[in-house]
Amino acid sequence: MPGFDTCPVATYPEFDLRQAVALDEAKARTVEEVMGDPRRERVYYQIMEEMPMAPFLDEMGNRRHGVEGMVPESQYGTADQRDVTEHQRQVVADIKKHWLTLSRGGKFHAIFATHSIPEALDYYRLFKEVAPELATTVLVDPSIDNEQEKIDQSLIKEEALKEVITDYNERFGMEFALPTWPAFKADVSNRLAHKRPHMGIEKTPEKCVNILIVVDQMLTGFDSKWINTLYLDKMLRYEMIIQAFSRTNRLFNESEKPHGTIRYYRRPHTMRKSIEEAISLYSGDKPFGLFVPKLRENLIGMNRVFDDMVSLFEDNGAGDLSKLPDGAEARGKFASLFREFNMLLEAAKVQGFQWDELEYEFPVAGDVVEEAVAVGACEEDYGAEREELFEVISVPYDETAYLTLAQRYKELSGGGVRERGGADIPYDLSGHLMEIDTTKIDTDYMNANFTKWLKQLDLEGSEAEATEAALAALHKSFASLSQEEQKFANLFIHDVQSGDVFVDPGKTFRDYVTEYQRHAKDAQIGKAASLLGVDAALLSELLTAAVEEESLNEFGRFDKLIDSVDATRAREYFSAIEGAPIPAFKVRMRADNLLRRFILEGGFDL
Repeated sequence: MPGFDTCPVATYPEFDLRQAVALDEAKARTVEEVMGDPRRERVYYQIMEEMPMAPFLDEMGNRRHGVEGMVPESQYGTADQRDVTEHQRQVVADIKKHWLTLSRGGKFHAIFATHSIPEALDYYRLFKEVAPELATTVLVDPSIDNEQEKIDQSLIKEEALKEVITDYNERFGMEFALPTWPAFKADVSNRLAHKRPHMGIEKTPEKCVNILIVVDQMLTGFDSKWINTLYLDKMLRYEMIIQAFSRTNRLFNESEKPHGTIRYYRRPHTMRKSIEEAISLYSGDKPFGLFVPKLRENLIGMNRVFDDMVSLFEDNGAGDLSKLPDGAEARGKFASLFREFNMLLEAAKVQGFQWDELEYEFPVAGDVVEEAVAVGACEEDYGAEREELFEVISVPYDETAYLTLAQRYKELSGGGVRERGGADIPYDLSGHLMEIDTTKIDTDYMNANFTKWLKQLDLEGSEAEATEAALAALHKSFASLSQEEQKFANLFIHDVQSGDVFVDPGKTFRDYVTEYQRHAKDAQIGKAASLLGVDAALLSELLTAAVEEESLNEFGRFDKLIDSVDATRAREYFSAIEGAPIPAFKVRMRADNLLRRFILEGGFDL
C-alpha cells in the first residue's frame, strides 16, 4: 500500500510567532522596551533562542509546551470568531496554489478537516470567495441545539447548512434539503468514491466534488481510491492520526497516485511531534513504508538512476541514446531502471517538480514547509545570504532527454529475449509507461539544428568541419525519434546532401520525416495490394487506425479485407515465396496470417 508524504505548512513566519510570544511573556510592547531590562531580556531571549517550537521533555522527563503552545487559539481560528483570520486565508491560498498539482489536474479529490463546525462553514464561504472554481462542499453533524443560550448560533448554523445544500443542488442538479441530510451525505460519499449512481464520474469532471470540508466525519471508515490528499487545520493525536491519514493511500495506479499527501497548518511543529509519537506508538518505532521520500530525496534518486541509464547505454554501444543498448541483459536492466526512474519522477511531480524548472532550493535548516522553491523565488528576500541558507539540487537533463529514453522503453515491446527452443522471455515492462506521450519532443529545437546545418552546408559544403559539427548536433536532436522515424530522417538528410530534394522553407524537419514515412507506408500498402490483390483503401484504413489484436475485426472490417484478396494473385505470390506451388485451400489462411501481422506491426516491406 502507498505511503504518505506529510508536509507541515507554517502560515506565520517562525520569527514573528516567537517574537509575539516573547514580547507578551516579557510584558513588553516593543523590542526597545525589552532592551536594558535584565529580567525582560532573560524572558525574551529564552523564548527567541532556546525554547523549541514543539512540546518537549525537560530534564526531569516532564512534558513542556513549546512556543506554539503559547500562541492563543484565536491566532488560528475559533468557533466564536467574528471574521476569518489571516491564518485561514493563508490556508485557502495554499490549497488553491497546490490544487492542480496535488489533484493531478482535478482527477483526485481531497478532504479538508477543520477545528470546529463554525470554522468549517467559514472555510466553505472563504472557498466560495477566493476559489469558486473548486467544487467544495461540507459534511458536518447537522443537529440543531435548542438550548436558549445557543439558539442564535444554531440559527446561524442552520442557515449556513441550507446554503451548502442549495449550492450543491445548483452545481449538480440535485434536490436535497436539510431534512434529507442523510441522503445528501450518501450522495456526497458516493460521488467521492465513484460508486453508484456516480460510477465513471471521472469522465465528467464537472460532476465531481473537488474538496470535502469536514470536522470529524469521513476521517474514519470512509475509503475511496479517488482521495489522494488530506488538508488539516486541526490537531489530531495517536490513533486519529493513523486513521485520518489512511483516507489518502488507497491503492490506485502508481504512476498517478504514488502516495497519499498530507498538508497540515495549525501549530505545524506541534502536529509534527504528534505524528512522530503516533507512528512510534503504532509501528513500534519501525515506520517502514509509512512515509515516502521528500522531493529532495526523489530528485537525488532521479539523478542517480538517470546516470545509471546513460552509463548503461554508453557501455552497450548506444551512447547517444538513439537506439536500444546491445544485448538482452542490458535491455532488461534498462527496463528495470526506467521503471524505477518513472516511479521517482511521478512522486516528484506530485511534490512540485516541473520540467521547466531544473534547479531546486531546499532550506538547510528549518524544515517546516518542506517543499522546494524554484531558483530565484527567494533572491529578493535573502540576497547574498541565499547560498548559506539553501542547498541547490540540479537536474542535469531535460524533458527531451527523458522522452528519448521513454521512446527507447516503448521499443522494448517489439521483442523479448529469445531462449533456446524458441520461447520468448518478455521484458519486465509496465503497461502505463507505454502510454507516455513522446510526441511532445521539442520539434522546434530539432528544426533549429536542421536550419543551422543547411546554412553551413550552403556556405562551406558537406566536408567542412563546422558542417559536420552541425550535422552531429542534428543527429543528436533526433535521437528522441522512434527507430523507424530515425531511418527516414537519415534518408531525408542523405537526399538533401545528394541534391535529390529541394528544401521548402515552409516545412519543418519533422514535416519531412512524416512525409517520407507516409510515402514509405503508401508504397508498402501499394505493393501489398499489387501482390495480393487486396483492397488498398481497406488496408490503409486499418493501418491508420493502429488497431490492437482484440479490435482488429471490429465491425467485421478484417473479414472484409480478407474477402477482397485476389486468390489467383495471392497464390502466385506465396508460391514464389515457397519456391513451389501451394494448394489453393491454403491461400486464404496464408493471406490472413500475413495481413494480420502486416497491420499489427504497422506495415513492412513485402
